[in-house]
Amino acid sequence: MKKDIYCSTRETSQMPSVAREEETGVKYSYTEVSSFQISEVNTRNMSPEPVKTGRIFMAAVAANLSAFVVGTCLGWTSPIGPKLKTEDTSDSPLDRPITSDEDAWISSLIAIGALIAPFVAGPLADRIGRKWVLLSSSLFFVLAFGINMGATEVWILYLSRLIQGFGVGFVMTVQPMYVGEISTDNVRGATGSLMQLFIVAGILYVYAIGPFVSYMALQWCCIVVPVIFDAIFYFMPESPHYYAGKGRKTDALRSLQFLRGQSAEGVHNEMAEIQSSVEEAMANKGTIMDLFKNPGNRKALFICAGLISFQQLSGINVVLFNSQSIFASANTGLDPAIATIIIGCVQVASSGLTPIVADRLGRKVMLLTSASVMTVGLTALGAFFYMQLVVGDISNVVWMPVPALVIYNIVYCTGFGPLPWAVLGEMFPANIKSSASSIVASTCWTLGFLVTYFYPALDALGSYYAFWLFAGFMVVAFFFVLFVVMETKGLSLQEIQDRLNSKRN
Repeated sequence: MKKDIYCSTRETSQMPSVAREEETGVKYSYTEVSSFQISEVNTRNMSPEPVKTGRIFMAAVAANLSAFVVGTCLGWTSPIGPKLKTEDTSDSPLDRPITSDEDAWISSLIAIGALIAPFVAGPLADRIGRKWVLLSSSLFFVLAFGINMGATEVWILYLSRLIQGFGVGFVMTVQPMYVGEISTDNVRGATGSLMQLFIVAGILYVYAIGPFVSYMALQWCCIVVPVIFDAIFYFMPESPHYYAGKGRKTDALRSLQFLRGQSAEGVHNEMAEIQSSVEEAMANKGTIMDLFKNPGNRKALFICAGLISFQQLSGINVVLFNSQSIFASANTGLDPAIATIIIGCVQVASSGLTPIVADRLGRKVMLLTSASVMTVGLTALGAFFYMQLVVGDISNVVWMPVPALVIYNIVYCTGFGPLPWAVLGEMFPANIKSSASSIVASTCWTLGFLVTYFYPALDALGSYYAFWLFAGFMVVAFFFVLFVVMETKGLSLQEIQDRLNSKRN
């Protein structure tokens, strides 16, 4: 577990212990660090060493390959659903078409697994480390896609989707913790926003491949992705916060040196700050009840759970899981598979903007913009289906579904898609972060299950009811962000805690 890339070299150089006496009387001592990480340049009387943010992004991108796998699971039902529903079962693992109720369970069971998994993944992240929990998530994904290959009954697909959900829950709980802890204050918004980019890239991957290959070929295309993730992420460092919490100060220092690209002297102040923060948090070891007893924690939980709730109540999973079906029912004349790929490309392109602008515009501005414009897109989509199903004449609005969904996806992928997870990674102190992440992630997937499972029933009454309902939730989300959510742009983790607890410098 200690043999990561940053300690792979056998060559070590003895250096004097670095000790610093803080006001609290706590002494920090770091010794014998790998020469791979220590600059031999004497930094005394020189300007501070610059942080090599490229290393932070390298580790964040490697971690986010797990989010790419999550995307393949979320997008899987869009190309597979039509294969399972058709009367021609030549490209289906089943010997009959699935019913609408079975379709609802296949779409929604991933959320059941994802809402249970965080209560295992959170404590496990504190026990064995963020890195190893993320690596272990691939076991669920490989097993699930393997089960899909041998599925002959619907219940086997149910089982597969449930197992996929466990993997999704592991990733969505621990990945924001890892990325938030390895990042500096000035890039945390950008690195935290990468999750959405990689999720939609994974969705586009199955959107682009699924309609044009066989059922079995798609499973092979999906199963290789978690294997690639493990092969790459294995060589990334563990979070220095985790090592500090375990008292492994030398490992924490090595990890931080690798991530910052600096010498021991260069990271000394940050290491001391991390150690002090972690020790203070661990001295006040938190329980799940501390989330509700402490005013700052309550506010953080309310903000994060609220943002995640509105993320799901925007109807995003309905759009992701049923893209081809939505375009087919819209009867626009455009091939549903092609329209779905267009939407996937829009998601990837717009998600790519978020890491660039998140630390410039701020979380709050982007969330307000996202909520307001999503309201417009969902209202327009509802209006189209109302005219199709009630008025009966769509000749003047046949163009509407594609641009409405394009606009909806652009602002979702730059706002309510990535930012709730980015905020989650920076809102809680170390002693309760895993518990908070577990609760928020489970809230996400509980609502994701309810929305996805009951959508077919609401759709049977009229698709416009569903989309107008989602639009109404986005109106509420706008005012929630306006009056409740605090801006965290440019703030350190400690400054965020001070503001949550109404402390001033």
